[in-house]
Amino acid sequence: MSGEHKSFVSNFKEELKVVSPGRINFIGEHTDYNNGFVLPTAIDKKIVFSFEANGSESQCNVYSVSYDKHLVFDLENVSPSTVEWENYILGVINELLQITNGVKGFNCIVKSELPIGAGVSSSAALECGLAFGLNELFNLDLPKIALVELSQRAEHTYVGTKCGIMDQFASVMSEDQKVILLDCKNQEHRLIDANFEPYKILLLNTNVSHNLASSEYNTRREECEEVISVIAKENKQVKSLRDVTKSLLDEYKDKLSSKLYGRALYVIQENDRVLRASECLEKGDLEMFGNLMYKSHRGLQYEYEVSCKELDFLVDFSEGNDQIIGSRMMGGGFGGCTINLIHKDHIDAYLPVVKKAYKEQFNIDLTSFITVPSQGTSIQK
Repeated sequence: MSGEHKSFVSNFKEELKVVSPGRINFIGEHTDYNNGFVLPTAIDKKIVFSFEANGSESQCNVYSVSYDKHLVFDLENVSPSTVEWENYILGVINELLQITNGVKGFNCIVKSELPIGAGVSSSAALECGLAFGLNELFNLDLPKIALVELSQRAEHTYVGTKCGIMDQFASVMSEDQKVILLDCKNQEHRLIDANFEPYKILLLNTNVSHNLASSEYNTRREECEEVISVIAKENKQVKSLRDVTKSLLDEYKDKLSSKLYGRALYVIQENDRVLRASECLEKGDLEMFGNLMYKSHRGLQYEYEVSCKELDFLVDFSEGNDQIIGSRMMGGGFGGCTINLIHKDHIDAYLPVVKKAYKEQFNIDLTSFITVPSQGTSIQK
């Protein structure tokens, strides 16, 4: 830490502490921006924000402990940065300034315990934690859903990722020991008890981040929109893939490339899997729940083509193990984590074996952590 940063931290007088969690998604990947269903929850790994109003009208300082970087900006002159992490901050500020004049000069220290690029949505946690904290610090009285929506818009406008609403929604709206069945078409949602006993949620981080992730994410969105444009010419009611059934899609199979057909087929089938998985969780049918996770991964691997050899290896490796009932890639793809439902008594035996096999295959160290469904963004007392 430089002398300047030490001085900033030592003079800081914390008025408010906010924690904003990462998220996991059990099933329903790439469905959110297609107005589909998802089944996420927040996790117990978080980004911690300390805030103070600094008494100025517009001078702002944000210090990232994780990056050891200091962002200084003026509320009267906010514009996109060439530094990626700064745009998550500046994007949120820009969105807040569109809807309120209540934000004044502030200082903020940000410390993350979320692995970057692991698919646990550290970006949404950063956006939502900042928005939530400033809402509290300056008594802006914005409802939670407004914080979710402005954080999503910040990612669209300043970061350039046309994400759906799932990550921000899960980060803010989650509750302890629950998962959220979220309808991304209208934001209707239902909390479901997350009872996975005797299984635990194990995340295995490939520690690879192929550069395709953000560009291919936007490409997939464009491909889905291309399918819609073909079908909607004769079906005015079709606005998104949510409005397309398998039988309707099949009517247009000859008018779509095999690639576009596969993209749409995956989304339609994944929406069905999410609804079935939520029913399984409510009934306690964890075996079928896990089976749907595997099917989800194969759809992402073969139809949607957002997996990679490292993720596929981990899912394949788990499949022959009767102590693991479900596994799939999680997040945008091309790297990040697999999410696994593993018997709690088997974790200690499994980890050394899978880490050794992965290291031998790719010469990369596999990292892991156990997580639990947790409370969304909140004030830390």
